[in-house]
Amino acid sequence: MSVGITLVTGATGHLGANLVRRLLDQGEQVRVMMHSERDNGALDGLDVERVFADLRNAEAVSAAVRGCTRIYHCAALVSTIDGNVAHKRDIFDTNVHGTIHILQAAKLHGIDKVVVSGSLSATGYEPDRSSHEDMPFNPFQRHLPYGFTKHLTEHECLKAHANGLNVVVATSCAIIGPHDYVPSRMGRVLIDYANGHLRAYIPGGFEFVSSSDVAEGHILAMRHGRSGQKYIFSTAYASVDDLMALFREVTGRPMPRLRLSPLLMAALAEVADKTWFRAFPNLPRRFTPGAVRLLQMHRRADHDKAKQELGYQPTPLIQAVREAYEDFVRRGLIVLPNKQTPQP
Repeated sequence: MSVGITLVTGATGHLGANLVRRLLDQGEQVRVMMHSERDNGALDGLDVERVFADLRNAEAVSAAVRGCTRIYHCAALVSTIDGNVAHKRDIFDTNVHGTIHILQAAKLHGIDKVVVSGSLSATGYEPDRSSHEDMPFNPFQRHLPYGFTKHLTEHECLKAHANGLNVVVATSCAIIGPHDYVPSRMGRVLIDYANGHLRAYIPGGFEFVSSSDVAEGHILAMRHGRSGQKYIFSTAYASVDDLMALFREVTGRPMPRLRLSPLLMAALAEVADKTWFRAFPNLPRRFTPGAVRLLQMHRRADHDKAKQELGYQPTPLIQAVREAYEDFVRRGLIVLPNKQTPQP
């Protein structure tokens, strides 16, 4: 693969911020495609070239891609709500049309290879076994608009591969780790826990991936991934009880006393979604029917394909929790008792 400029979209997101740092550490020349100049603390102090483009604008995307040799397409509009028609349209235009524009520009400008970030929500699910790359997505199951658009994104990648583009899908699970600047849903939970504001939690479970593991996975996919293939990157499955225990070990704070009924919270979330939130359908919120449903699926993922073909080796999940905690402390989002400094 030739030396040149590497383009990263979504560089201010959790995955992108970690990936950009890994690429810079490797000595790569990095261009980041940004939507606007706002809220870009994720890139402060980094030696990157910044270009501004809306994924929905094909000409702007083409201009951003021109002159690059590789692309990591990490940008997406992530949501755990159904939202109204306008919200669904925004997700579709950003995630599907945006990816089409990246792939078309890559083909036009002779890009060597494209790695597109995927989501476990776009992978088939069966309650009695771990999800893997060959498990078909079932459109008749209940899906959030985000998951459905990520499935359509994979379809566009396969079309581009069939048309001769070297493109790989790198599938992520729920990310935990440092450089979480939004912060993410899991990042907010850790912040609330560490600051003593998390009074209760809902049991459940999901497959998690550390931010360092998923960044490494994308790099491995770029180096060794076969075109037209999909690779799942995860660190470990953890129940919410397991996660709370990790938070307790890292922060030194006791676990919340209230362990809420999943059935009750699911019912309350559904009622809220159909009543109060109907007036505010696109308002972000912690407990949505989709978020509660995902936790209750206890979804597991199989990353054997990535290990066997790419040499992927996941790290301990507690390491990701500790690094996320220390990063939040450094940035002042977690306040330590007696202003102590975290232990390395």
